[in-house]
Amino acid sequence: MVKPANRVITGAHYGLKDWLVQRITAVMMVVYIGLLSALVVIYQPENHEEFKSLFSIQWVKIASLLCFAGLCWHAWVGMRNVLMDYVHPMSVRLTLQVVCIVALLGYLIWFLDILWG
Repeated sequence: MVKPANRVITGAHYGLKDWLVQRITAVMMVVYIGLLSALVVIYQPENHEEFKSLFSIQWVKIASLLCFAGLCWHAWVGMRNVLMDYVHPMSVRLTLQVVCIVALLGYLIWFLDILWG
């Protein structure tokens, strides 16, 4: 019987965690889109004010925030993996990752301001 060669595994070992995060956040976003679609069909807002009133409901605000936070996390995992795979110079990759993080945090803060501002 031949013994398998010792395999040296290198890398950050993000695989399973990233896969789960991508799937869970995608399901969250699909559920939110279904919920929002149902609200629009039920209430049938005809103008901006009526549509805006849908987002004055507290649980809709919380669901929207959870969806957008999931979207940001989903985007971060995807961008981090693309940058790790295709941008090889470490300084360029880290710079792009920091830019991505700052942008996503800025979008999240902007979303909070829109939702509760």
